[in-house]
Amino acid sequence: MPSIAYSVVATFPEAALADAYVLWLTQGHTRAVLRGGASSASVVRMTDPSTLQVETRYVFPDRPTFDRYVAEIAPSLRADGLKRFGPDRGVRMERRVGEIVSPETRTSPARPS
Repeated sequence: MPSIAYSVVATFPEAALADAYVLWLTQGHTRAVLRGGASSASVVRMTDPSTLQVETRYVFPDRPTFDRYVAEIAPSLRADGLKRFGPDRGVRMERRVGEIVSPETRTSPARPS
């Protein structure tokens, strides 16, 4: 059964709001998603294109774990996020879900040839 990649891309109208969002993510939100079943989480402040975006990337071990997260955990987490960073503040959220078809990792740092 393939792992599930789940990403949330948030676009902000101003840097201070993006900074507050990153702080909120790193001070508890991502840990709550990990407790809800994700295997990993990373917060990425996008630098290209120049729009103010933050992408939060999660990996879930399988579809049933992800589906359980969506049904049982995500509703309250999403409500909290919308209360703090909703469209009324000019924030736009986009979610993406997919199956990981080829996971690859490197165990040691790259060395120049």
